[in-house]
Amino acid sequence: MRLRVEAEVKQTEAREKVEAAIKRIFPTLELSLVGNSFVGESTSVESLDRLHQLLRQQAVRDSARSVMLRSRRDNIVRFMLNRQVAFVGKVSFTGGESPLGPIVVMLEAPDIERLIDYLAPRTREGKPIREIRY
Repeated sequence: MRLRVEAEVKQTEAREKVEAAIKRIFPTLELSLVGNSFVGESTSVESLDRLHQLLRQQAVRDSARSVMLRSRRDNIVRFMLNRQVAFVGKVSFTGGESPLGPIVVMLEAPDIERLIDYLAPRTREGKPIREIRY
């Protein structure tokens, strides 16, 4: 499994706030400032623990699953999170229309469907049919 997260820092923004938004969703991810963007990469599934938890707390597994399946290309899933919502510790998927720009998340795994099932399992009446470990 490979995770890559990226968010551009606009000239009108405080870098600390952009970094904080990413860290509220991916708290263990080491971030570097590359040009005018924060970039973080990990091969540890533990890097996804907070995202995994938030998808359950906010009861947005079905939406998350739909977004991930729709954005899947071979063994890669790429989606965007609203940065302002992330700053308050919540998850909201976006098509990139956020005024400050999104947090771009890329997941790559040999069995990407299993990773999607781990993060956002199929549900019935809002409850997971089967939770899996990754």
